[in-house]
Amino acid sequence: MLGSAPGLSGRWERLEPRPRARMLRQVLHAGLRTSFHALGRFVASHPVFFASAPVLLSILLGASFSRYRVEEDVESLLAPKHSLAKIEGNLVDSLFPVNRSKHALYSDLQTPGRYGRVILTTRKGSVLDPVHLDTILKLHRRIYQMQVTVPATGFNSFNYSFSYLCLPDDKNVCIIDDIIRAMEEIQVARASNRSVPVLRYPITQLADGRQAYIGHQLGGVQGWGPSGAVRAQGTGARGEGVRSARALQLTYYLQARGGLMDRVASQWEKAFCAELQHFAASHPKLGLYPSTSSSLRTDFQFSSVLARRPLLASLGVCGVLALLCCSMRDCVRSKPWLGLLALLSVTLSGLTAAGILNLTGATYNSTYLGIPFVMLGHGLFGSFEMLSSWRRTREDQHVKERMASVFEDVMLRFSGSTMLHLMTLGLAASPLTNMEAVRLFCRTAALAVTISYVYMLSFYSSCLVFTGYLETGYRHGCFCRRVPKPDRLDSKPAWYRCLMYTRYQDEAQTTNLPHGVAHARTPNPNLTHTHTANNPGVHGHVANSTHTHPHSHTHSTASTDPHPQDSHLLLGCVRRCYGEWITNTYVKPFVVLLYLVYISFGLMGFLQVTQGSDPSALVAMDTATVLYTRAQQRYFSSYSPVIGFYIYESAPYWNASVQRDLLEYAKGFQRISWLEAYLNYLSDCNQSTSQPRENFTRTLRHSFLREPQFAHFADDIIFAERGQGEEPDVAASRIFLVAKTTENKREEMSVLLDTLRRLSLTSRVRFLIFNPSFVYLDRYAAAVSSPLRHSLLAVLFLLGLSSLAVVEPLVSVWLGLTLLSVQFGVLGFMTLWGVELDCMSVLCLISALGHSADCSGPLLCGFASGRGESRTRWVRVALERHGVPSLQTLICYSVALVPVGSVRSNLTRTLFRCLTLTAGCSALHTLAFLPTLLTFLPPSKSRGHRPGGEGQRQEVECVEMNDSTRVVDQITTV
Repeated sequence: MLGSAPGLSGRWERLEPRPRARMLRQVLHAGLRTSFHALGRFVASHPVFFASAPVLLSILLGASFSRYRVEEDVESLLAPKHSLAKIEGNLVDSLFPVNRSKHALYSDLQTPGRYGRVILTTRKGSVLDPVHLDTILKLHRRIYQMQVTVPATGFNSFNYSFSYLCLPDDKNVCIIDDIIRAMEEIQVARASNRSVPVLRYPITQLADGRQAYIGHQLGGVQGWGPSGAVRAQGTGARGEGVRSARALQLTYYLQARGGLMDRVASQWEKAFCAELQHFAASHPKLGLYPSTSSSLRTDFQFSSVLARRPLLASLGVCGVLALLCCSMRDCVRSKPWLGLLALLSVTLSGLTAAGILNLTGATYNSTYLGIPFVMLGHGLFGSFEMLSSWRRTREDQHVKERMASVFEDVMLRFSGSTMLHLMTLGLAASPLTNMEAVRLFCRTAALAVTISYVYMLSFYSSCLVFTGYLETGYRHGCFCRRVPKPDRLDSKPAWYRCLMYTRYQDEAQTTNLPHGVAHARTPNPNLTHTHTANNPGVHGHVANSTHTHPHSHTHSTASTDPHPQDSHLLLGCVRRCYGEWITNTYVKPFVVLLYLVYISFGLMGFLQVTQGSDPSALVAMDTATVLYTRAQQRYFSSYSPVIGFYIYESAPYWNASVQRDLLEYAKGFQRISWLEAYLNYLSDCNQSTSQPRENFTRTLRHSFLREPQFAHFADDIIFAERGQGEEPDVAASRIFLVAKTTENKREEMSVLLDTLRRLSLTSRVRFLIFNPSFVYLDRYAAAVSSPLRHSLLAVLFLLGLSSLAVVEPLVSVWLGLTLLSVQFGVLGFMTLWGVELDCMSVLCLISALGHSADCSGPLLCGFASGRGESRTRWVRVALERHGVPSLQTLICYSVALVPVGSVRSNLTRTLFRCLTLTAGCSALHTLAFLPTLLTFLPPSKSRGHRPGGEGQRQEVECVEMNDSTRVVDQITTV
């Protein structure tokens, strides 16, 4: 029988030749929908198992939080993983380790494992004034004598002071900053009523004749020049005398030899910060800004601590909004608990993912704060889509059939959007990504999205089954109490009647009949189902009539609800107001104009994108790292950090042309150069600078380096033995360079790095340059942008591939253009909002691909699937079916972001701004731009009509009627 054949549609049409690709899409589409139909029936048949298994699994895996570990190496997270700067840094450490330096250290060039650093500023006056100078030296002595006890209690406790932990010089005395020696000389001169030695800037000369660079130790300097400001210095020590200085920076280096010394050094850093805090309280005229080797890690992870309560508040506010979005006036058909259960499903999936990470030994960092919002957006989208599809099913069917119909209708789209999420996150988590923070985030987010998808199919679906049984039994959606019939409600109070309002099925059967087919629905109880073809004149038939699948009849065919009071508030607004307004002829030009304005501002911001390679921009506000960085930028921005110029191969230094090249390379920099000092020494001794190798090296070793004022250059030269009786070669050496900078210090350092690297490729002398900040600057833009670029290309490739088999090509084209437009807008507007392109903003941009696909994909699929009516009509239908769930998701998602915006952290501020822009741009495209553009751009709605002939095609209605003895197929032509 035709009516009972499972593979036949209720609509008969004249067969026409179709392209093979389209036939393949239809076959695969029908097969997938049939599979999801069977899966939905299976879940509905075992709801207790699918509801309890995720809960038990989450509880078991949640017990693994005893293995919770926090990532301690921030540099490996925020710096490019594979960069030339890291290779150069390893070479530098092998040639000139910190422990080898026996005379001087430069605080912004060497970064040993442990150190304590402080910037001191004056509220009034100069740090070189007698009062402030004595106070600073007093602080230095207190730090020098400070002791820590390790372990804190017990008989095996020992006291460790700085003299035990410091880096010693060749006389086994702690290496301290040169500015301390200069200040001690000034203090001694004042105490003995002698003339104060002149302190020059940025290179000064100490009492022992040694030249010392103090540009990174003395800040806010004013000279004795006519203008009162420091001018660009020349070479050597011929700098201007310092008139006043507003800031001073001191650094205390520690050794960390083995586990015990590392623990001692860690305790000393804590005591160092506590001592400075106590000293600042007793000396209010000085401002102290401490920093240690662990400050960046502590302040970076502190964002997670600050965000705990706001995240809980986000969950609570989102739960209230989800509860309201799932509510209706009809107390039976209203399902408010499903909103909370959707959040519970997301929470359980996050707990399961965290348990898996704990068991696999993974570590946590503050960038993971964005993962709950990735899960929240995707999970809410699936839950609202399923609930919307449930409300379109026929209420006279069994719960299993309704659940199977929901899976058949929703899960194909939901699985497609999940695949987009996994594709974007998976490729960004691949070894192609050079940023470790991005790779770890995307790997964890992909795991969380996968588990959230599984839990949505199991836990949330079983909850929907339970609420379906409550609806079948006419029980209240909140209180689960059976609702009395209208005749019994009439005697109740008004508030009770309002609270228990519902519409019984006998009312629905007499009023829900679609217009034009009322004659086919008779009270005959043997009537099982009715198939009706699409008719342009019958506005009620807009349901799933595109694809001929065996179970499409389970959804209601009414597009206009005869009981508007039972509809959801948002659905009623979209159906009766917004859908007609956004597709109005007079509104469309303004929407197009709005899109042009959107593109214009996006382009304006896109052209101003800046990279944020400063790791202090990702830590919590008002922390030691931020305060220290601000003070450093304010007082020490006149000069760049000390740059090491390393000649890592043997070179003919005695050659005049090589000497000229090296002097030319260092020209224009402030420099501490052993070669320049040695050549001046030879000139002062009336010796030629171009000597044979043996004479050049012999004079360097036995005369120059033995002079007290030049002895510190021994740290900068490595000699290599040749043969017995021969003078050794200079195997490697280093020169220190400092550049004059302006406010854009990091940008200028990046340009300087590229310029000197290009020079090293053409130079006869093999050299490299290095500073620890180069690890963050080197190829940072490429390392940050490559995951986003790869993810975007992967999405476009997936859409193109799926258009050959599953999705219609125009849907893939429209979805791809929408994703590009959303990404372009978010990138442009976040730049205008003051967000730089760093690892956190790139993570948000990657997750924005999946979020925008969640919002706009169902709308495009719903519009493209329609046939036989006007574009405007199908745009309105798509908005009713898929625009409302997207709107509900965007409302809950946006409200959940509000508490996060109140967290005092640069990282969460970037997260809040980027995700807010993602939600806003997705809402504009889903609810404004796409509904307007689809009314006059492809795909066309005229397919399926034969040119010529009658205005309406012949349609066939098949009604299957069963009685107790036989099955009769009644065929009626409409």
